[in-house]
Amino acid sequence: MRALLATSISAACMAALALPLAFPSGATATVHTPVRAATPDTSPGATRTLPLAPLATSGRVIGAPLSQGLPARAVRPFSMIGITWDDVGTDLRGTVQVRTRATGTGTWSKWRTVEAHSDDAPDAGSSEGSAAAVRGSTSPLWVGRSDGVEVRVVPEAPAGGRRGVQPGLPKGLRLEMVDPGDEPGDGLGDGPGGDLSGDLGGSYLDPDAALDPGPAGPGGGVPHGDGTTDGPDGGGAFPGEPSGGDPAEADGPSGGDPSGGDPSGGDPSDSGDPFDGVGPSEGGYPLGGSRQDGTTTDNAADPSDTLGTPVESPFVPALSRSQTEAVTGQRFTGGRPRIVTRFGWGADEQLRSEDSELTDAVSAIFVHHTATGNDYECSDSPSVIRGIYRYHVKSSGWRDIGYNFLVDKCGNIYEGRSGGVSKAVFGAHTLGFNEHTMGIAVLGDYSEEEPSRESLSAVAGLAAWKLGIYGHNPEGMTYLVSGGSNKYPKGTRVRMNVISGHRDGFATQCPGTELYDDLGIIRRTAAGLQGR
Repeated sequence: MRALLATSISAACMAALALPLAFPSGATATVHTPVRAATPDTSPGATRTLPLAPLATSGRVIGAPLSQGLPARAVRPFSMIGITWDDVGTDLRGTVQVRTRATGTGTWSKWRTVEAHSDDAPDAGSSEGSAAAVRGSTSPLWVGRSDGVEVRVVPEAPAGGRRGVQPGLPKGLRLEMVDPGDEPGDGLGDGPGGDLSGDLGGSYLDPDAALDPGPAGPGGGVPHGDGTTDGPDGGGAFPGEPSGGDPAEADGPSGGDPSGGDPSGGDPSDSGDPFDGVGPSEGGYPLGGSRQDGTTTDNAADPSDTLGTPVESPFVPALSRSQTEAVTGQRFTGGRPRIVTRFGWGADEQLRSEDSELTDAVSAIFVHHTATGNDYECSDSPSVIRGIYRYHVKSSGWRDIGYNFLVDKCGNIYEGRSGGVSKAVFGAHTLGFNEHTMGIAVLGDYSEEEPSRESLSAVAGLAAWKLGIYGHNPEGMTYLVSGGSNKYPKGTRVRMNVISGHRDGFATQCPGTELYDDLGIIRRTAAGLQGR
C-alpha cells in the first residue's frame, strides 16, 4: 500500500495537530517524500574516508592483539569522526580511540574513546538493513573543528590469555571524517524564538523533584503506596503475574498483536494534572510546520488534503494540551512541544532516500544517547545533528538519520527521520525493535554524566504528546515482537515499559547509566502531562 506523504497547509491551520494515517494492524507502508529539486550547494559539508592499516607496533609479540589505525596526520577540516567496516553483521570487539588537532590553535586533544557498538541500526532482514550500501559502524563522535587525526583500534585480548590466538578485527575498517557544513543562511538564529543557545522557556519537571530514581528505583517503574514498585528493580508484580516477574519478559516466539491488548492502559481517574499549563507546550513560538522539500512535517486536519505551497519554516509550533486533545480526540495526551524541523537544522534533503516507511502505530518509545560526546554548545546542536545525519546515510549506508527525534542539553527538540512528526515513521534506532516504536536520542554521552533537567523535560514532553496520539500511558507496559537482536531472538514476544531504554531491547550500555536511571522520572512526568 502506498500513500502520498503530502498535505496542504494554510496560515489558518498552521497551529493544527494532525491525526496519523491509519494502516491495518501490523502493516507498514512506504510513502514518497519528495526531495526538492537540486540547487547549487553552498555548504562545504562532506564525508572523507581513509582506510585503516596495521600499526607498526602490532604483532611483535606472539598472542599480542593485531591493532589497526592511522599515525598522526594532517587532513581536511572535519568535526565528527567514526569507524565503519564491510560486514554490518560483524561486531567490532575492541577499543576504538582517536585524538584530533583543533583548527586554529593546532592543539592536539587527549585520546578519546569511540563507542564501538553497531546496535543503533535498521532491523536485520529489512529492506534498509539488507541494502548493499549498509556498513557496520561505531557511534560517531563530535570532536569540533579539526584538521589533524590519529587513530588506534585494539581488538579484545585472546580469551583466557591464550597466546597465539587472535580475535581479529572486522574487514574493511576505515575512518570516516564528517564535515557537517555551515549553518543555513536562513537558520534558527533569524527571527523571534530562533535562538537555540538556551532552553525553551520552562520545564515540565516538578521544580521540587529531585533528579534521582526515586521510589521507582533505577530504570523507573510504577511506585505504589505500599512501597512496592512495578517495573525494573521493583518488588511488585504486574497484574496477573507472580511477584518478581521481569517486565521485559520473553514469552517465546509467538507473534501476535504487538500491542498485547494495550496493557498500557489504566484508570487515571485518581490522578490530577499537576503539570497543566507548565512548560513550552503552552505556546509562544513562531508558526511554521513544513520541511524545505515542501512536504508538511505535520499532517493537516484532513489527511486526504493534497500537497500545498511549500513553506520553509524552522519550527513546528507548540500547541497547548487542550488544543492537542481537541484535534486528536484523545482524552489523555500532552500538548505538542515546539519541534525544530529538518529545514530548521539544515538537513540536506538530497542525501536521503526519497522513500519513508510508515508503520501503523507507536506502541513504545526507546530512549537513547548518541554517545557523540558532551563537548558541544547548544548552538552547535544543528551541526552535530547534520553530522549524525551524514554519518548515518553516507558512512553507514542507511536511508536517513536513524532516530525519529533528537534532544539537546538545552531541551530543544529536533525532527529526525523524515516522514512527518506526528506519524509512526519506521526508524533505525533499536536493532530488532524498530517496528511500532519511536527512538528519541539525547545528544551526548550519559554513561557517567547526569543529563540536564532541560533534556529530561523535553523527552517527557515529547513522549507525552506522541504516545497520547496513539493512546498509550507513559507509565504502562506493552508487548513488542523482536525482529532479532542479541538479547531476544527473532519472533520473541517481549513485555516492556512503554518508555524503555535502548538496553531493554539490546545488550548495550545505551542510553548510559545516568540517563537510564532517570527513565522513571521521565515516565511519571509524561503521565502527568497527559493528565493521568
